[in-house]
Amino acid sequence: MEDLGPANKILGMQIHRDRNNRKIWLSQKNYLKKILRRFNMQDCKSISTPLPVNFKLSSSMCPSNEAERKEMSRVPYASAVGSLMFAMICTRPDIAQAVGVVSRYMANPGGEHWIAVKRIMRYIRGTSDVALSVSWVSKLQTVVALSTTEAEYMAATQACKEAIWIQRLLEELGHKQQKIPMFCDSQSALHIVRNPTFHSRTKHIGVQYHFVREVVEDGSVDLQKIHTKENLADVLTKPINADKFIWNRSSCGLAET
Repeated sequence: MEDLGPANKILGMQIHRDRNNRKIWLSQKNYLKKILRRFNMQDCKSISTPLPVNFKLSSSMCPSNEAERKEMSRVPYASAVGSLMFAMICTRPDIAQAVGVVSRYMANPGGEHWIAVKRIMRYIRGTSDVALSVSWVSKLQTVVALSTTEAEYMAATQACKEAIWIQRLLEELGHKQQKIPMFCDSQSALHIVRNPTFHSRTKHIGVQYHFVREVVEDGSVDLQKIHTKENLADVLTKPINADKFIWNRSSCGLAET
């Protein structure tokens, strides 16, 4: 074996260290530039957000005849989305919501869908230097929620599971963690968490989603209300205006290297 010194790259990700401030970042700058060159977007005009506010894609935009399908067959849609998805999973949660939207039309993409993919690349063009090291997820829920409250309640359970896993990992590395603070902008979801006798609204929800009640009750997690304007998770769930997007991005730990 040979000691090659501190690691500076892993799985195509660059590792940046600031030992004085005890910080570490992961970056895919070189990979992202390679993607842009691959799809001839290296000289495109950059933009400030992956998708505009109130942006909508739908299946009605899919090709409706053979001529349109033949035209779109020449577009490397699946390859482009797959390339962006790898960056999203590794170091770029700021494009998670946008990539999640365009990935729904992989089977039969239309021209509008391809324009949206290229817009994400234009955003990447201006932000290829940003890096981070954190855990996140942005995806459609696998079960049907009958209300926004239920969706928030189920999401809180998933967030608790991830937070507790990270807490135990850090403890194994010698860093004892205290009670985990977690935030939710839904007052009604918080009410369900704190009121286990609220059966009329929750008796149909799967038992596994009540895990959040247990960890809040035993003190492992401190679930708190946060104002929607201060909710960092918005960048993972919907298109937002440029000012809030940039604030969310930096608050999540994404910084230029």
